[in-house]
Amino acid sequence: MPRLPLRSVRRAAWVLVLLALGGLSWLRWPRPQPATLPPLSSVGPAPTDGRLRGVSWVAGDSVSALDLEPLRRAGVTWIAQTPFGWQPSATGPEIRLSTGNNRHYWGESDRGIRLTAARARQHGIRTLLKPHLWLRNGGTWPGDIAMTSEADWQQWFANYSRFILHYAQLAEASQIEALCIGTELEHASGPTHEAAWRQLIRQIRAVYHGQLTYAANWSGEFERVPFWDALDFIGVQAYFPLATTNSPDKATLLRAWRGPLKRLEAVQKQFARPVVFTEAGYKTTPDAAIQPWTWPDRMALLSKADETTQATCYAALFETFWARPWFKGLFVWKWYPGLSPDGSARRHLDFTPQHKPAERVMAEWFRK
Repeated sequence: MPRLPLRSVRRAAWVLVLLALGGLSWLRWPRPQPATLPPLSSVGPAPTDGRLRGVSWVAGDSVSALDLEPLRRAGVTWIAQTPFGWQPSATGPEIRLSTGNNRHYWGESDRGIRLTAARARQHGIRTLLKPHLWLRNGGTWPGDIAMTSEADWQQWFANYSRFILHYAQLAEASQIEALCIGTELEHASGPTHEAAWRQLIRQIRAVYHGQLTYAANWSGEFERVPFWDALDFIGVQAYFPLATTNSPDKATLLRAWRGPLKRLEAVQKQFARPVVFTEAGYKTTPDAAIQPWTWPDRMALLSKADETTQATCYAALFETFWARPWFKGLFVWKWYPGLSPDGSARRHLDFTPQHKPAERVMAEWFRK
């Protein structure tokens, strides 16, 4: 998941104040409609090559056929659902599991996950269940989690095992097709803790019989994970930096992908497992390829979106990887159910490809 800078949290507070004072209308602006995707009646059967054509599904307070039909039109065959566990401190072992209903985040509850997966399946769409940890203090992303003693690490793994085994049992009961056993836990996933992970994977496989992966960060974590051979595919959060200037052309991006491609090929060859980008995406901003993991400036709500750069980044990504036999697919970050073409400015600067040329690029490759 792209990291949210602490300064953005402060800015978000000001945004909430402005919203309360001025309402939502100032967040919208007229947008030209992109070329529409073919109607459902003209979309052929999904390809049968086993590749994961996915999007990261943003949980809401409900799910309907109207939310899912745009996915089919775009060639999507998988969604990733992301419930959260809450860790009060980056250096403390406590992990809080939240499974009940919440009117704002119903889709992250156990009931919401089950129903969303079932309704997606009715539309021929499979599910990757991808639990994340959210830090409340002492860090901005799961990669900051680091215990200060061996005793705390043992307690952390005991707590984390309870957390992820809950979702393994939920995935089994809900017939969810794949489970991600961890996301961007850089300090926990290395060789020092290999035995703990292998024990946990054995416990998971005892209660869950679908595909397993782990979502390693692009910055080097995926090269240090020692237990890829115990999983079904190598998962990578693929926010590789590809440019140093705004609005790069596709040739520049294709050249920039050569380095990460070699690194990924080396890990794939070492462990003989296919690779899936458990997240990949780009903001709708001129600097989208410079630091793809950062969120757009929350105070730049009226900034002009750069849909061309976003679409170019998508094109270079697909051209680099899609035809490679060891590449099993990707999950685009991210997809808002029910987002209208004239939705909020924040979301149109945000990562979603919806109603933009990037969606057309994604759909064309997903249908191959």
